Amino acid sequence: MEKSHQTIEFLLNNQRVELCDTDPSTTLLSYLRGLVDKKGTKEGCASGDCGACTVVLAEPDSSGLKYVAVNACIALLPAVHGKQVITIEALREKGKLHAAQQAMVDNHGSQCGFCTPGFVMSLFALGKSYPPLSGDGNSLEPINSLERINSPEPINNREKILEALSGNLCRCTGYRSIVDASEQYLTGLKDQNKALDQFDLVQNETRDKLITIRELHLDRNSTKSLPHQPKLLPTSIDQLADQMMAHPDAVLLSGGTDLALLLTQNLQHLSPLIYLGKVAELKEMSESETTFIIGAGVTYSECFTQINLAYPEWGEMILRLGSLQVRNHGTIGGNIGNASPIGDMPPVLIALGSKIEMRQGTQERLMLVEDYFVDYKVTSQKKSEFIKSIHIPKPRTNFHLKIYKVSKRFDDDISAVLAVFYLRIEKGRVSEIAVVMGGMAAIPKRAICCEAALLGKTWSQDTIDNAKAALSEDYQPLSDMRASAEYRMGLAKNLLQKCFIEISQPELKLHVLNEVGVV
Repeated sequence: MEKSHQTIEFLLNNQRVELCDTDPSTTLLSYLRGLVDKKGTKEGCASGDCGACTVVLAEPDSSGLKYVAVNACIALLPAVHGKQVITIEALREKGKLHAAQQAMVDNHGSQCGFCTPGFVMSLFALGKSYPPLSGDGNSLEPINSLERINSPEPINNREKILEALSGNLCRCTGYRSIVDASEQYLTGLKDQNKALDQFDLVQNETRDKLITIRELHLDRNSTKSLPHQPKLLPTSIDQLADQMMAHPDAVLLSGGTDLALLLTQNLQHLSPLIYLGKVAELKEMSESETTFIIGAGVTYSECFTQINLAYPEWGEMILRLGSLQVRNHGTIGGNIGNASPIGDMPPVLIALGSKIEMRQGTQERLMLVEDYFVDYKVTSQKKSEFIKSIHIPKPRTNFHLKIYKVSKRFDDDISAVLAVFYLRIEKGRVSEIAVVMGGMAAIPKRAICCEAALLGKTWSQDTIDNAKAALSEDYQPLSDMRASAEYRMGLAKNLLQKCFIEISQPELKLHVLNEVGVV
């Protein structure tokens, strides 16, 4: 086992933990179950899909503590440094069940019980992070995502529950009893007396402890790391750049929601490891008159509001990117750097003409996201270079953005195909166009031939038919477990048809969704 040359410190429930000799590539789940005997956190899929391993992380923010649910099976130990890890064992106090647990009991929300701790922790995080809003919550059916995003009315409890539990799977209950338990829990939180639990009562004390850990880390981090190893927890972008120059083969860990699968599925060992979560500059978000600038270490949940306000269609897609646990932990820079042909963010970034800011030592460069991808898992990133930020153009006047994600499950699933169309139509002709698809090639790729068949042409069915044929020149998709090559190509053509109909006849959108049969 490789020893960590830098101490990882956190609160496990209310107990302070310092790890100096634990392999930093250890998953949080392995640590909890194997090293500290917290076996209430279950291992189901070991890939962030089922939610049985859900725990809650708390860290200081401007208003107190921010609580988020994450998958312990794909969170590595450096990611919990300076945070509080809350497990199912801590919820019961003085022999009394926590309100989230009691609601599950009252509503018979557990049968075999294996998935129950994960559901309870997701529900606990929901209660801490999203205070109940108005709404009767009577409907069992989820509201359409666009309706939810664009609605001026507060989201009702039922909608928040469906989103919060979308990353938790249960084979026994059929979910109704779990949703009923969740309704009871959130309804109870409307009473301020019932909202208080042992975590609320010591929140200020917990926040102070976490701030102390961070301050001690900054002091300790001023010392040099071992000559043959990079710093595990750099705290500034200059420090990260220096470490990367000295250790160009180091593995960069941000959210790790995909990187961790190399450990859990492929049984690889990641070493040496540099965790980016403490580099403040990578967590920054800003904007200019024309551009949003999002740090590479910003999570999907953190950038959602800004992106959704500018591009509601993109916001709707982000709500389908993994589960809430994944969105709370995964980062936009990681989704690019992972270089997966089925990553959901790159096709949108490419279509919008986004750029990424790269840094190597003291040198920085700005490049199109499109130019970053070379071949399957091969990028134009240089040795010792890392992604600093993503520059996203603000919406352009009179442009249509259409994003379609097709997967076997609506929530918490990987795309078979993700298609993005960004175009402007002037006087009945396509004046500008970008067509980008994921899942159709070894990289997220523009459909150059399809674009050429559309650009300057009349926005008509004949033009669309020609553009559909051109897609066969752009892509030669593979067959795999998610879809066959024939299905993917047929799907890509249908999505172009769907885009045409929705832009030409926006009032038919819901009808088209059913007729085309792609959702």
